[in-house]
Amino acid sequence: MDAKELQPIKLRYGIVGNCEALNHALDTALQVAKTDLSVLITGESGVGKEIIPRLIHDNSLRRTRKYFAINCGSIPEGTIDSELFGHEKGAFTGAIGEHEGYFGAADGGTLFLDEVGELPLSTQARLLRVLENGEYIRVGSSTVRKTNVRVVAATNVNIQAAIRDGKFREDLFYRLNTIPIKMPPLRERGEDIVLLFKKFAMEIAVKYQMPERITLSPDAEEIIKRYKWPGNIRQLKNVTEQMSILMRDTRVVTPDILSEYEIWPTIEEQGGLVRVGHHDTHHDYQSEREMLFQMINALHREVNDLKQEMAHLTSQQPMRPNSVVPVTTPASTVQVSPATPSVVPVVATAKPTINIQAPHTDSTPYAEEYVEESLSIEEQEKKLIIRALEKNKGRRKRTADELHISERTLYRKIKEYGLDES
Repeated sequence: MDAKELQPIKLRYGIVGNCEALNHALDTALQVAKTDLSVLITGESGVGKEIIPRLIHDNSLRRTRKYFAINCGSIPEGTIDSELFGHEKGAFTGAIGEHEGYFGAADGGTLFLDEVGELPLSTQARLLRVLENGEYIRVGSSTVRKTNVRVVAATNVNIQAAIRDGKFREDLFYRLNTIPIKMPPLRERGEDIVLLFKKFAMEIAVKYQMPERITLSPDAEEIIKRYKWPGNIRQLKNVTEQMSILMRDTRVVTPDILSEYEIWPTIEEQGGLVRVGHHDTHHDYQSEREMLFQMINALHREVNDLKQEMAHLTSQQPMRPNSVVPVTTPASTVQVSPATPSVVPVVATAKPTINIQAPHTDSTPYAEEYVEESLSIEEQEKKLIIRALEKNKGRRKRTADELHISERTLYRKIKEYGLDES
């Protein structure tokens, strides 16, 4: 289908955007809807994977039957088998009666298993049997039951890595992955980001009867299109709602306002580190990297300011031609002369340091300065946490959300830096 043919579908489900990857995902879902093939939807958390199974069910021959959406990651491991396949009376402590289970209740309909990568291995074996021949056994029973359920699964886990780690069955992966559908992350959707911002801004203005919705300045539009959006659509909606409620003096979002919500241009465009995507390991330390990238971004701006200040001081204190400026540090002595190529030496000390050499200026072609500024990563991290805590008036959950780290990590950092005593 082309973009025009997909437009009615987008309007029906509130889908905004025209990027090629999104259109391909929707087109694939519509093509497979008429069949009973299993579908595996992959994509990062917050990209809107839950729209695809609903679209598949509503356009299938099962649309008049039941549709269930189950988040496998939210069900405790000890009760997941009972929830999915049911149990008999007395099968375990607390089983005071029979329970049909989702596979029994959804007979003839569609079952959406979200976060299927979180299923225990024992449950995966049961699921594989249902997918292969439609048979399952309730917990505490020996009777084989039959069901006719269409399964659509989704995950944000790297299944290939989980298979290598022995946490996901390879045969189940191939059975689920009959038709793969990949939902693109928000950072790869270009102009769709601006369209989604406008949609959310309009919705919040209508919901709370605001006289005017917020809009983006041209510079702000460029920034949100270059930002990485680790939380994808969910994060964009959250930020838009915050700004809609809290902005009072102006309704135009500028780069300065975006910076207050930690929305920065991509670090690689500023000469810093490139953010790494999802790794093939179980824990990719994404939240810790996000916090570190924000700190590096702030350090980069401070370094640029220091360079400009040193250039100004150098222009006011000219030096004699062919002079050599010795610079002594606790670890070594470095000499910089006009014949030496322009470099930025780093001296190993007890704390990580950044040494900045003042650039040449037209007024002092032979003058060069060497400055050492001690910049501790730990100190910057501590300052960042203190600033966020003050901004959120000590509310730790909101502080953790703003820093894109877990509450557990925030509590550990607060204890490590002694902030709970201040």
